[in-house]
Amino acid sequence: MSYELWVEKYRPKKLDDMVDQEEVVEALKGFVKSGSIPHLLFAGPPGTGKTTAALALANEIYGQEDLVQANYLELNASDERGIETIRTKIKDFAKTVPAGGVPFKIIHLDEADHLTPQAQHALRRIMEMYSSSTRFILACNYSSRIIEPIQSRTAVFRFLPLPESAIKDRLRYIAEKEGVAVTDEGLDAIVYVSEGDLRRAINTLQTVAVVGKEINKDLVFKMAGLAMPEKVERMIKAAYEGKFLEARGILRELMLKDGVSGEDLIKQIYREISMSDDFSDAEKAKLISYIGEADFRLALGLHPDVQLGFLLAQILELGSAR
Repeated sequence: MSYELWVEKYRPKKLDDMVDQEEVVEALKGFVKSGSIPHLLFAGPPGTGKTTAALALANEIYGQEDLVQANYLELNASDERGIETIRTKIKDFAKTVPAGGVPFKIIHLDEADHLTPQAQHALRRIMEMYSSSTRFILACNYSSRIIEPIQSRTAVFRFLPLPESAIKDRLRYIAEKEGVAVTDEGLDAIVYVSEGDLRRAINTLQTVAVVGKEINKDLVFKMAGLAMPEKVERMIKAAYEGKFLEARGILRELMLKDGVSGEDLIKQIYREISMSDDFSDAEKAKLISYIGEADFRLALGLHPDVQLGFLLAQILELGSAR
């Protein structure tokens, strides 16, 4: 068993090796062919390939590892998000001449939506001053948190959540390389847990592989700290059919025996109701409003057992009124 992080070990080094995101890859390959890139803004959910795309682009632009190390700077803006980082570390790197005869350096700011507005305004000025020798790649989950002057100076690429088939193919590839046995139900469970986040899926695969010889559904949900979807569905159905004590018993089992947190359970209840065909659109709208209220009260720190019990009671009332 390798002690290396699989998410880094199997990170694609070239654009052609990236998982899905074909439209983005084709556009970036066009930049590589032209030998130049504009300032870029990568936006989308976590684990969809934004950081990988930036690294792969740098590898293909520079072509040599030593040139990448000399001319590529990656910073996590959630850790260094103040104006001093922009004025010192980023400015100092941007104003130096590119090494090795390459036309420009690349500064990759991961989680750029965590930069303060003051830091973003300072960054905008640096992007203008050193555009002849430095290109910026900003990666973020929410592009709306990036100020408009920066957005207008960048080519924006939006990364979509990865499809289940793409995640499964990548997990099978890694499992085969690492000699790990994984069942089809185990793969389905990892996909359910990851919610389109390939980084989370790979980390889950590695975590579960350390614990068990064969990765199956039960082990995945146990390690992820989540409830079995069918168990959540059975709890919702029991409450809707007026079997409150049965639903309440399942709830207590999930929280006390299985160790599922109230916050995670409320998200799973929302997910199961959203995907269910057992409720009309009007009923779903009503149930989601109940879930929103319960989620808000949990965020305030109120007792999860009481709040989720109250949510089951509301589902029961809705079912009895049908």
